[in-house]
Amino acid sequence: MTLRQPSLAAVHEERGATLTEFGGWEMPVEFDSITAEHEAVRESVGRFDVSHMGQIAVMGPDAGRLTSRLVTSDVSDLDPGESNYAAITDDRGVMLDDTVVYRLPTEWSPEANYLVVPNAGHDARMADRWVDHRDAWDLDATVENRTESLAMFAVQGPDAADLLADETDADLGELAHFESFVADVAGVETLVSRTGYTGEPGFELVVSRDDAGTVWTALDCQPCGLGARDTLRLEMGFLLSGQDFDPEEDPRNPCEAGICFAVDLDTEFVGRDALEGADVEGVDEQLRGVELVDRGVPRAGYDVTTVDGDRLGAVTSGTMSPTLGTGIGLAYLPTDRVEPGDPVRVAVRDEPKKARITATPFLDR
Repeated sequence: MTLRQPSLAAVHEERGATLTEFGGWEMPVEFDSITAEHEAVRESVGRFDVSHMGQIAVMGPDAGRLTSRLVTSDVSDLDPGESNYAAITDDRGVMLDDTVVYRLPTEWSPEANYLVVPNAGHDARMADRWVDHRDAWDLDATVENRTESLAMFAVQGPDAADLLADETDADLGELAHFESFVADVAGVETLVSRTGYTGEPGFELVVSRDDAGTVWTALDCQPCGLGARDTLRLEMGFLLSGQDFDPEEDPRNPCEAGICFAVDLDTEFVGRDALEGADVEGVDEQLRGVELVDRGVPRAGYDVTTVDGDRLGAVTSGTMSPTLGTGIGLAYLPTDRVEPGDPVRVAVRDEPKKARITATPFLDR
C-alpha cells in the first residue's frame, strides 16, 4: 500500500527526520530525539506537522443540523470562529472517532460553514458517513474532503505566542481557547486556532498545501515528531484514536473514555439514546491513569492487577514520562474496584511492578 505523504515530506527528510507509518501516512516520528522535542514544548516552543489530520468541509443550509446529528455536541449554535471538541458515535454510543468541529470564519471559507477534523486515516470514512446520513435524512448540505489540499501545523509551548507574533500582525491575545480567526502568517492567509494536543499554550494553523513550506520555514523553532506528540498527550491523559478506543477491537463509549463532558444529551445525535443510559446508570469501566512506582514502562497490552494479582484490565497506551521521569499509562479499569491513589501492579514483561491509580492529567497544566 502506498502511504500518503504531507506536502513537506521532502523538507522533513532533508532535515533528517525518522519517518513512520501512522494512519496510512508517512510522518516524522522524531527529528532529533523524542526527549529533546518533548522538553522544547514543555519549556519553550516546538512545531509539529499534523497534516495527517482530516479536513472535512460541510456547507449549505443544513450543514449545522447534519453535523450536530453526527457528533455528540450541538455545533449549530456556534458562532463563526468558535469550535467544539466532540465524539463521533454509532447508534450503540460506541466511539468511531473524536474530533474538533470548527464553525469557520467567513473570511477563511465563505462557502463552508463547518470544518470537521477527524483523526489520521479517518477522513474518507467520515466524509462518506456525512454524505450517507445527509442523503438518508434528505438534508441540504455539501460535504468535501479537503485533506489533500490543506496542511496543518501545531505551534505549542509557553513561547508559542511570542514566536507566532513575529510572523503576524494579528492580535493573538484576542483568541480564547477553542476560538479561531483568519490572519496573515508569514504573508500567507492562515486559519489560526487556539487549540492543541499537548497541554501547553499554543495554536494550530491551517494553510493551503501550496503555502505549507512558507509558513513552516518561518516558524523557526524545534521541529517535533509524532513521538513527542504522543508523550506530551499522554502526560495530559488525552485520548489517541485507535489506541485508547477502537470501534472494532476495543469499543468504548465517551463516558468510559472519560469524555462525558463532550456529550450534550439535549442534542439528537446518533447514539444519544445509548449514552443517556450510560449517563444515568454509570459505566462498569472507565479510563484511568496508572503511574509506576517501580522503574519500568507500562506498554499497551500489559495487564493491570490488584496487589494480590487479580486482573483488573490492560494498559491501552503508555510511555516513560520525560517530565515526571516515571512510567505512565492509561487503562480501562472497573469503576467499583479502584480509585485514584489505590496501589496496583502492572505486569511489565510478566514482572509485577508497583504502581498506583492516578487521576489525569498526570501533569498540572
